[in-house]
Amino acid sequence: MALKDELDIVIPTIRNLDFLEMWRPFFEPYHLIIVQDGDPSKIINVPAGFDYELYNRNDINRILGPKASCISFKDSACRCFGYMVSKKKYIYTIDDDCFVAKDPSGKQINALEQHIKNLLSPSAPYFFNTLYDPYREGADFVRGYPFSLREGAPTAISHGLWLNIPDYDAPTQLVKPSERNTRYVDAVMTIPKGTLFPMCGMNLGFNRELIGPAMYFGLMGDGQPIGRYDDMWAGWCCKVICDHLGFGVKTGLPYIWHSKASNPFVNLKKEYKGIFWQEEIVPFFQQVVLPKEAITVESCYLELATQVRDKLSKIDPYFTKLADAMETWIEAWRELNEKVKPIAENGPVKLSSKAK
Repeated sequence: MALKDELDIVIPTIRNLDFLEMWRPFFEPYHLIIVQDGDPSKIINVPAGFDYELYNRNDINRILGPKASCISFKDSACRCFGYMVSKKKYIYTIDDDCFVAKDPSGKQINALEQHIKNLLSPSAPYFFNTLYDPYREGADFVRGYPFSLREGAPTAISHGLWLNIPDYDAPTQLVKPSERNTRYVDAVMTIPKGTLFPMCGMNLGFNRELIGPAMYFGLMGDGQPIGRYDDMWAGWCCKVICDHLGFGVKTGLPYIWHSKASNPFVNLKKEYKGIFWQEEIVPFFQQVVLPKEAITVESCYLELATQVRDKLSKIDPYFTKLADAMETWIEAWRELNEKVKPIAENGPVKLSSKAK
């Protein structure tokens, strides 16, 4: 099967997708799933020549029925609906303010190609290789690396980086308003087992078959007390599950060019509670233990939801609501992946009354 038949590109947006023109040489062979946030009556224009399907809030409500409550509104976390309706093995997701970057030689970077390389090669989560990714062409395991570990682990997530506008939180934006990332580091590394990381969703690839059901971006945005923690929540959940199931996570190449700095005052309002909560959320994930009986991503995720409800709800009632949404997400995932994929323009079907 050709790779173009195994990968979907998921894009959340509230605007016309003119940015795709720059990506045309790299994206045009692939299928796009566009998740329109905000006003569903707004017309989103997509440049001609792209193969795509577009879902708005009305589509999400029709497809998921009552379970649509688990999909965030007025927040880029809505993108995870695209992961749910995809039927491909791999997903690449990118924000609509991200453009093609150039390497130090001036050559355009094919970000999608590098993500695919990362996902198709093993990871080394159990023993750190000081020469970065040993599976990359021109590299290998260094002296002293155990031969018994050199087969590596399947790679579930490829976390790409950004040039120009860094992915900073609001306080850092406020004290460093003019800072830009100009450092291009030609390296990929595996994040070690037992180590969490702040996952950014604007340049991200993952193996949907390995980790898809855990790639839930949580409840954010409209009606919620927190925003801008959607991708990080998914990253913490996914990393704990990857460690438990023996999957790897890579970070580094590829770079994209992030062109738009969001308003730090608006961001601070969204992040305010998360900045405090993360001091308890991160230790929670550092101490999570999943039972040996949890041998699938779905069972691991449901166990996480239970522990979130039991241990984080004391911080705020929001976490009880989030745990409920995590369980609803898995119910909807199972339902949609047992039936033919709904197509937005053909009038998506509702979930069966039995599933509700």
